[in-house]
Amino acid sequence: MRFSVMRNAAALIAGLAIAGGAAAQGFPSKPIRIVVPFAAGSATDTMARAYANEMQKLLGQPVIVDNKPGANGMIGAEAVARAAPDGYTLLWGTNSTNAANASLFRKTPYDQEKDFAPVAFLGSVPLIVAVNNDFPAKTLRELIAYAKANPDKISFAAASASQRVATEMLNGMAGTKMTYVPYKSSPNAITDLMSGQVQLFTADLAVTLPQVKAGKIRGLAVTSARRTPHVDLPTVAEAGGLPGYELIAWFGAFAPAGTPKPVVDALNAAITKSMDAKDLRDRMDTLGVQLDPQSPEWLGRFAKSETEKWAKAIRDAGIQPE
Repeated sequence: MRFSVMRNAAALIAGLAIAGGAAAQGFPSKPIRIVVPFAAGSATDTMARAYANEMQKLLGQPVIVDNKPGANGMIGAEAVARAAPDGYTLLWGTNSTNAANASLFRKTPYDQEKDFAPVAFLGSVPLIVAVNNDFPAKTLRELIAYAKANPDKISFAAASASQRVATEMLNGMAGTKMTYVPYKSSPNAITDLMSGQVQLFTADLAVTLPQVKAGKIRGLAVTSARRTPHVDLPTVAEAGGLPGYELIAWFGAFAPAGTPKPVVDALNAAITKSMDAKDLRDRMDTLGVQLDPQSPEWLGRFAKSETEKWAKAIRDAGIQPE
């Protein structure tokens, strides 16, 4: 088994060395660290561990997941931005760290365009608008009606930009007012939703779907433009009578700026090849994640366009930079 893994790794790297030049030769020669800027148990963390398991088989070196949560992902992202640009430290970034934070905060400890080298797009996932089982609203229209009749009496949790902006967009488009309660991690937020400490939580399927299926919380709608096959729920646009509503979370791998292109290409190849593994595809399917392999250049263009998209969404939602 070990021989087979090493042979696969050698073949992968040899091919990349031919395509990318001498800089890729000998890479990797030591463990690779994936920095997850959110807590263990989050969707980003779950994805990173699934990818790490497959990448180390291909690369012949350990791939270690390092959780550095806090400040809407900025603590972990800054750590990668300041790391050596040698390919041995990667950020498992999201629409929070690499798009929305530039508009959510007056100042960030890194420049999301200049301080990172895009490596690979990892996938995307819709969110579920969910409420506590004891909450009186059984549908999104009922939630909106209740919120209008009881302004600021509904508290909603958010542990990331996508979670907060998704609910604030709902507020803005529906003309409701709900109270934002910040959380450091999605697992803590989902626990408080189940216990009734907060009434509403809009989060990705990886966090909400298991609890919806177990009957521990009530899903009202998904935030994507189309319904997802992973859960029988209408879209926010349908269920709330809010045409044009759409917001999804996405994930991408980034290295520190200045990482040699042949090394970036080697990492992209390993990540892309990992998507072929049945175990990873099955795991991502249970999380509701749509895999979509893309080039580093594509991810760079996408992240830039998403930064503009999230800036508009944040302005339209009336969120003031912190």
